[in-house]
Amino acid sequence: MFLLSLRQEKKKNKNMGRRSKFDASFKAKVAIEALKESKTLQELAVEFNIAPSLISRWKEEFIRNSAAAFAPVEENSREVKTLKAENDRMLKIIGRQKVEVDFFAKACEEAGLKVR
Repeated sequence: MFLLSLRQEKKKNKNMGRRSKFDASFKAKVAIEALKESKTLQELAVEFNIAPSLISRWKEEFIRNSAAAFAPVEENSREVKTLKAENDRMLKIIGRQKVEVDFFAKACEEAGLKVR
């Protein structure tokens, strides 16, 4: 009986200790509200159902990374180069396929076959 109740208790507390994940837009929204200082951290914590220390951390991170919003995009970064190369490769494939489709459409038309 004792083991059964212990197992049930573990199932109830399964989500205890699990970290919640918040997306960047939510964090930014909370940080901006904190920067406005129209409400206390405690009021914001109750409103958004999070700890005041978390709000403070997000506010500091927001301030620390705010310059990135005005920084130029680095076009020489490895990721950008990779994406540009992939984009060029895809455009070549699409171009080839367009030529093939046009060729076969014209051939079908000349042969008297129905073209979509």
